[in-house]
Amino acid sequence: QVQLVESGGGLVQAGDSLRLSCLASRRTFGSYDMGWFRQAPGKEREFVAFISYNNGRTYYTDSVKGRFTISRDNAKNTLYLEMDSLKPEDTAVYYCAAKGPSGGAYDSTDYNYWGQGTQVTVSS
Repeated sequence: QVQLVESGGGLVQAGDSLRLSCLASRRTFGSYDMGWFRQAPGKEREFVAFISYNNGRTYYTDSVKGRFTISRDNAKNTLYLEMDSLKPEDTAVYYCAAKGPSGGAYDSTDYNYWGQGTQVTVSS
């Protein structure tokens, strides 16, 4: 069992930056692939970014490429999402999630553990 706790959300203006953090409860954090997902009001949860357990691979959804950066510090059991040049359409609840080696990076059903989410609101 892995418990995940997100932090760092808030209300910002378009063009601003935010850094989200996700603290994992277990030292085995370094063995999990990690992802960030988001869910806007009235919409389905969508994939945002992925990082493999050993930092070897990262993937992003097209709408955030060049603006968001996913990273992790396995020594601190922490996942990050640096979000720059934020847009109103980035407004959503952001979730971090953990998965084992099987399954893909993009499908939320492949992830076993989820945080409670942190709200990001970008005003125009």
